[in-house]
Amino acid sequence: MPSEPHAPDAARPAHWQDVAVRYPFADKAAVGPVKLTVEAGERLLLLGPSGSGKSTLLQTLTGLIPQSIPAHVEGSIRLFGQPVKERKPSGWAATVAQFFQDADQTLCGMRVEDEIAFALENRALPEKLIAQKVAKAMRRVGLPEEWRPRRTMTLSGGERQLVALAATLAQDAPLFVADEPTAHLAPEAANRLHRLLMETNEARSVLIVDHRLDHLIGLVDRVAVLGNGGTIVAEGSPGALFRDKRDQLDALGIWRPLASFLDAELQKVGLAPADPPLAVDDAIRHLEGASSAIVRKARTAVAAFVAANSARPFEDAGEQEIVARLVAADCAPFLGPTVLRNVSVDLRAGEILGILGANGAGKSTLGASLAGLLKLKRGRREGAPGGIAFQKPENQFVAGTAREEIATSLPRSALRSDHARQVDEILAAWDLAGPQDRHPFELSQGQKRRLALATLTAGDRWPLLVLDEPLAGLDANGAAMMSKHAEALRNSGRAIAIITHDMDFALRLCARSVIVGEGGLLAEGPTAQLLFDAEILKRAGLAEPAIAPAMRWLERAPEC
Repeated sequence: MPSEPHAPDAARPAHWQDVAVRYPFADKAAVGPVKLTVEAGERLLLLGPSGSGKSTLLQTLTGLIPQSIPAHVEGSIRLFGQPVKERKPSGWAATVAQFFQDADQTLCGMRVEDEIAFALENRALPEKLIAQKVAKAMRRVGLPEEWRPRRTMTLSGGERQLVALAATLAQDAPLFVADEPTAHLAPEAANRLHRLLMETNEARSVLIVDHRLDHLIGLVDRVAVLGNGGTIVAEGSPGALFRDKRDQLDALGIWRPLASFLDAELQKVGLAPADPPLAVDDAIRHLEGASSAIVRKARTAVAAFVAANSARPFEDAGEQEIVARLVAADCAPFLGPTVLRNVSVDLRAGEILGILGANGAGKSTLGASLAGLLKLKRGRREGAPGGIAFQKPENQFVAGTAREEIATSLPRSALRSDHARQVDEILAAWDLAGPQDRHPFELSQGQKRRLALATLTAGDRWPLLVLDEPLAGLDANGAAMMSKHAEALRNSGRAIAIITHDMDFALRLCARSVIVGEGGLLAEGPTAQLLFDAEILKRAGLAEPAIAPAMRWLERAPEC
């Protein structure tokens, strides 16, 4: 369903008219034809399954495609009424602030303050004004002042993302374009950023691609959905879209906010609110003060929702074999200082352990130390080496095609025919048969993530698997696929550690978790207990799961 015009071209921040993009040697278009408009002052959310062309569409906006990234582009693209092709991409710098899916693509400054000031210096702004804008941007995203001289190469993945976001916000452009800006951010940082981006401002429009919807969806004005064919298949207000197009979105594998799932359960018993809820709190508030008869009906719906989205029962794995153990360990990143001290933790066969914490707390360092990839500063590690899926999938690719990448991960002793069959099965299991002959670096972020997970989990080489931010870049189908594989590996006796910023995901999959912060382990125990401990969450800079209001309502609602 195409966007209908609402204003003259000159007033429209962005407009695609019948735009289609085809990459060299591709047998079909990556995107299009697309007709889409971003109106003045509008906050537009663009959704779509992995590989549907969301990033491609955004990169046509300032002419990066085709001027910097070769591709054949049909149709018309306009920014504030002017054809995009009339300027080089750099010519739009004062008009469009663009945040890319991979923050490392934009980082070029040696120090944090250099990075944030870079675009402003290129526009020859006065030095005093640049200093003011840098300071303001750092405050807005929560970067401490003492980070100004810090080298960007020493930052964690989430910290680099915050710096890139500060650099983008500092530009104060009338159009802000963000591709997965919260993929590697802790919950509190992600929620703060969403509020910043979506501040009501008639002078600024926002186009955002994001999978983390629970705290974002109530801030956007309109949602557009790209289908698997790279065309707009649905469009509308957030509430109407997530209620009326629920089945279509699920079929496409598009994330829905948890409130949409609760709304569906309430609809089944005839208790859905007139206005579709955009947060679990909204749906629960609708039930406050209801009669006992309505509460009885509602309990059935809310209980079904909670059961589908809460923790698997905690089982003490104390009798199982210890696969990996750290004892009084001081952990440090490669060539870096100690970030975690006196850490003692073990991981047993048939267990999925969650590793949770704020950006820069040391989660990735702990995961790599558990896997035996990092040398400890003090203490000891026990157990066989483990495998790790890195936060950036590109860091582990070694082959020229997705198929070859998987083949290299399998034992070479297998017969050639059996080897080929195994590769085919793995490609199918991770929905990678379509792009199997493409170079791994040409895949979408979601496809890269699935390929990295597929290569790590193939065969039985590693008794311990560490998955660093495995949800980043995945659509809902990809996340379900990953969870299914993780459960199967757990059931086969593997030990798995999952580093994640998604508290609801951790609640569903990880029976036990550790929370990292303040230079060590803040807490360890059943995930269902840790994530509802307000004091621990505050100290760690985390937020409670989005499902929490429904769980609290069940506790206080009478069962009669």
